[in-house]
Amino acid sequence: MALSLEDKKRIVSEVAAVAESALSAVAADYRGLTVDEMTALRVKAREGGVYLRVVKNTLARRAIEGTEFECMQDELVGPLLLAFSQEDPGSAARVIKDFAKEHETLEVKLLAVGGQCLPASEIDRLASLPTRDQAISMLMAVMKAPLDKFARTLNEVPGKLVRTVAAVRDAKQ
Repeated sequence: MALSLEDKKRIVSEVAAVAESALSAVAADYRGLTVDEMTALRVKAREGGVYLRVVKNTLARRAIEGTEFECMQDELVGPLLLAFSQEDPGSAARVIKDFAKEHETLEVKLLAVGGQCLPASEIDRLASLPTRDQAISMLMAVMKAPLDKFARTLNEVPGKLVRTVAAVRDAKQ
């Protein structure tokens, strides 16, 4: 079924709005996936805070024009689905990577983060980025470590005194 001009404009504006606020994007070749598998992928994407859309390449090129994903324009070839991370930079890569483990027909073609296109081989690196909550907890652990060490050092002085007094007492008995 052919799309009308209004439908095309609506799709371009929708994808452009998502691309403006997205943190990263993954383009993958979906040939060979069944409808049920695509539905399962969409469910996982929704759960992971990822916007997933199959868009014609010409419409996708127009949609990402002027965004930080403009570097992807030349690489959009063949039937591709676009996954945009909305919550954290690694969420789209994690969803696509996990799904591709179970379904070999899903093949990652390219990634884009911060205005830079990355090859498909970098998906592991992007997927291993911590989520926002994980990053905050790691930062808090780093900030808390010096205080913990200081408190343990201060606590060691009276502890050493008690151990010394106990050793003297044991020696006199």
